[in-house]
Amino acid sequence: MQLTDAQPADRQQKDTQLTDTPLIDMRHIGKTFVQADMETRVLHDISLRVWPGDFLALTGSSGSGKSTLLYIMGLLDQASSGSYHLQGQDVSTLDDAAASAFRNAVTGFVFQSFFLIPYASALDNVLLPGVYSQVPDRELRARAEELLVRVGLGDRMHHKPNQLSGGQQQRVALARALLQEPALLLADEPTGQLDTATSRSILELFQKINEGGTTIIMVTHSPETAACARKRIVMRDGRIHPDIPDEAEQPDRPDERS
Repeated sequence: MQLTDAQPADRQQKDTQLTDTPLIDMRHIGKTFVQADMETRVLHDISLRVWPGDFLALTGSSGSGKSTLLYIMGLLDQASSGSYHLQGQDVSTLDDAAASAFRNAVTGFVFQSFFLIPYASALDNVLLPGVYSQVPDRELRARAEELLVRVGLGDRMHHKPNQLSGGQQQRVALARALLQEPALLLADEPTGQLDTATSRSILELFQKINEGGTTIIMVTHSPETAACARKRIVMRDGRIHPDIPDEAEQPDRPDERS
């Protein structure tokens, strides 16, 4: 299969800011689930590169394999075949403990469900990934407070999840994902439980985060959500297909609407 080069559409103007080494380099990735005597192949011979600073949307119908691919990218699952280098590291050489530490240092996750601790404040939820960090507690707390201000929750730091709206809870989850200053932010249907206006505000935050240099890969089934990314890849039946529609057919990016 030809290698899909998921670089930003305007990478030629950004060469001074990007390295020549892809952040993600996948070659011939396959994934098979085995249950009893039945094997189900969900990913087929995927080769993909993602560059530092990219913002990529993975789209496709339910069952297309997009979430499985995202979880392999984030070291929450392992490929059955092929090779995967993340930030130059061959992840197949990592044992469970090393993979967990590497995942915590390099990636951040935002899910459709917020996965917040119900009895903890917004600030304490954001601080959770720092439990095993080598960063001093005072620095982590300052970073968490700054992130909550950045996502518009500076006045909600000590509120518990049941005191926050759905959009506010997703902002807490986003701040939590950024606590370790990851090179790669992975999002699985991040606006799936949000109304249109709230979704738009969350996507604008993603764009600002990407403009700051964080690489983002987002899974979505929504064309409007995918339109905020710089590049889209469509998945069908466990395979990837570059998606380069005419600009006239693309919904406006959230920050380009009146």
